[in-house]
Amino acid sequence: MEFSLTENEKTILLATARESIKSHLENRQGIFSAGTEKIKTPLGSFVTLHINGRLRGCIGHILPVEALIEDIRILAGESAFRDPRFPSVTLEELEMIDIEISVLSPLEISSPDKIVVGKHGIIMKNGYNSGVLLPQVPTEQGWDREEFLTQTCRKAGMWEDCWKDPETQIETFTAVVFGEKP
Repeated sequence: MEFSLTENEKTILLATARESIKSHLENRQGIFSAGTEKIKTPLGSFVTLHINGRLRGCIGHILPVEALIEDIRILAGESAFRDPRFPSVTLEELEMIDIEISVLSPLEISSPDKIVVGKHGIIMKNGYNSGVLLPQVPTEQGWDREEFLTQTCRKAGMWEDCWKDPETQIETFTAVVFGEKP
């Protein structure tokens, strides 16, 4: 059975993410919904921020850490203020930011031939190196399966065809992906 969220639950999670960022910028306590039982379940998740279609921050947890709604609250702040690739989001930028949330399924061991572009996210591991790309990334970039595997190897800091090495472990997951932008 695939995991799903109602439109109301998605709205609550997006409002939680935005309020987390806004309350931090305004130096005040956030006002958050209690949520439904389903979004109190621990699940892996990512919060991605965009401005004009360009990445502005993205932080997540592959494995469940705590209740999804609480994780989204924390990850929104991490994406806005602690992604080392970007300076902290400013109050002036807040209006321009589009928030996207990815709620992850449990991980499954997989092989390159079973990966479906646009459906699966990939975690590539070999030794101390590991890297992850979300399911929407190859579709956004126009990659086929081989390029998706190659780019995940690069993200992990490994050689481009590490996915062909029998020592490389490939895990996949699916995600419910939704955002403020239609």
